[in-house]
Amino acid sequence: MKGEVKMKSKMKWVGLVGLVLSAFSIFTHFLLARFTEMGIAEYQSSVTIFSWRPIFDLQHSPSNSASYRRLWGPVKRLESLYPDSNPRGYYADPSSQTNGFIFVRIQGGFHDIRNSICDVVVVARLLNTTLVMPEILSTTSSKGISSQFKSFAYLYNEDQFVLSLAKDVKVVRTLPKDLKGARRKKEIPVFRVPYAASPSYYLLRVLPVLKKHSVVEIVISEGGCLQSILPPHFEEYQRLRCRVAFHALRFRQEVQDLSARILQRLRAPGRPFIAFDPGMTREALAYHGCAELFQDVHTELIQHKRSWMIKRGFVKGKLSVNSAEARLKGSCPLMPEEIGILLRAYGYTKDAIIYVSGGEVFGGQRTLIALHAMFENVVDRTSLSTPWELSRLYGQEVNLVNAPPAHPFTEEVKKRAAWKNAGPRPRPLPPPPARPKSYNIEGWWGWVAESDNEPDSTVMELRTNAHKLLWEAIDYAVCVEADVFIPGFDRDGKGHPNFASLVMGHRLYQSAASKTFRPDRKEAVKLVDEIRNHTYQANHTWLTSVRRHLRKTLLDGIIEASNNSKPSSFLSHPVPECSCSRHNANEVSKNSSVPSASQIWTALGVSHQCPAWMDAGPVSQTKDKENEDDLADDDSISGLFFAPSGVNQGGGEAEVGTKEENQFEDQDELEGGER
Repeated sequence: MKGEVKMKSKMKWVGLVGLVLSAFSIFTHFLLARFTEMGIAEYQSSVTIFSWRPIFDLQHSPSNSASYRRLWGPVKRLESLYPDSNPRGYYADPSSQTNGFIFVRIQGGFHDIRNSICDVVVVARLLNTTLVMPEILSTTSSKGISSQFKSFAYLYNEDQFVLSLAKDVKVVRTLPKDLKGARRKKEIPVFRVPYAASPSYYLLRVLPVLKKHSVVEIVISEGGCLQSILPPHFEEYQRLRCRVAFHALRFRQEVQDLSARILQRLRAPGRPFIAFDPGMTREALAYHGCAELFQDVHTELIQHKRSWMIKRGFVKGKLSVNSAEARLKGSCPLMPEEIGILLRAYGYTKDAIIYVSGGEVFGGQRTLIALHAMFENVVDRTSLSTPWELSRLYGQEVNLVNAPPAHPFTEEVKKRAAWKNAGPRPRPLPPPPARPKSYNIEGWWGWVAESDNEPDSTVMELRTNAHKLLWEAIDYAVCVEADVFIPGFDRDGKGHPNFASLVMGHRLYQSAASKTFRPDRKEAVKLVDEIRNHTYQANHTWLTSVRRHLRKTLLDGIIEASNNSKPSSFLSHPVPECSCSRHNANEVSKNSSVPSASQIWTALGVSHQCPAWMDAGPVSQTKDKENEDDLADDDSISGLFFAPSGVNQGGGEAEVGTKEENQFEDQDELEGGER
């Protein structure tokens, strides 16, 4: 009996000790979770890049090697091109007495908004008016987003915008009280301005109305309200566009902070990275008739969007388009698989870091499977940030529950009661009420099979559309700072400019020498189709053709952009109006043995010499022999170019292939291959 009592007491003590240890463990975990939350989040985000295979233990070429310079180094012929958007002649400050106020409402996506704001500032300067802070309808019409950030402040920094333009345009945050009341009563004249209107449109049609009513409202819905190329005497207005786009339009602080953290995590391994913008939006695919590149419901969705565009006059053409022919003509975006093949053929190894940008990749993640197979470290903003960081970006939002509406049972009860009280005569039961349709638009788009009309956007979709502006703002900041940028689709003058067009224009302005490939889609498709059946056995001639083509686009693509992209979007090619050359840039071109060097500067039209304060730093005066060495590649191009890096592919044969390639590329350099 006593033994049983002692045993029970021991069990009690053991249980008590266990409870104490458990409580202490839980308390310790709470402390760790509270004080190391940020550290853990930073660590998890930084190692996302290496989720498949670590890259620290791999041996890479040093930064001063020829192979590294060929893959990641600057474009030497553009190192003397510097940004200079300051006024170059007499430029008066904005007058205190203006002709009135311009209130602007802007519809569209990220690139439409950015283009429109730059145009509106120029129009305000042209008409000598006071600009009211533009209103972004993508945010004001959205439901459930944070009231802390509304309209312009949802995306951009208002204070920076006002201060940067203090010597250009007078900017106010809101209309005066009396004009606010007139706007509520719809007594303000409204202009729905056409796309790419001329300066005379505003001087002859808008200005007289503005002087009469002291205020006008402008609605922009197509991504630009002023023509891209202005007459020569309006050159200062072109530089004003650059000051707005590249200096005044700064993202709000929360967006800047998250973009900086993502860039820090991308560069944490101490290696450069490639930014890739697929450009595969539903609108672009529908506009150019690329529906047959996809299957199943995705083809139907593209065709539905194209039909909608045709009915509203955005597209002039037939509904059914041969997508294979459109692809061969270069009208369709390059698929991620094709971009991956080009990059691997150029020499980028499978462990290179690829950042995929864009608010939407039509077709979902399955379109990126091939790219993931070629490159181990394919990441995006979601894998380099935490949900907590994104929630801070959005601010305090309303908790929305996207539940289907309730069935109208009340009407059914009334019908049944009326039937019972109608007398003994037998009557048929009333028909059941129609079940309300609810489609999972983010899934398989069930409405396509049942309706010709796309359903109205739900509250959650309106919020998502507003968030896309923030997502693309982050991607924009990362792409501009990337070591290498390559677009899958940049419009190149075919239709309105898109995200990639603005990125390439910003990179050309900010750091012209940074590597920006502008592949000719027509030529790229031919190269990919040549090797389609033998992708894993690329031959020497084909690889050399790919490398020559991509090297050529580094400079020839800029010259083509001045002829194709600039007429539709000045911000896609802000040269030469917003650029200058260093004092000895022309001397380098004249003394160069490469014939095409002088042609580049002539084609770009850059004749303005940079101010004296820019000449303090050294200018690169690299010998032609060094340029030739940049093309020399020390990796093999025979055998499997998709094989893992560091694997010997044929021993002596690989060395022979490398020597042949170096000789070929040196000859190509003498003929003007590398600039």
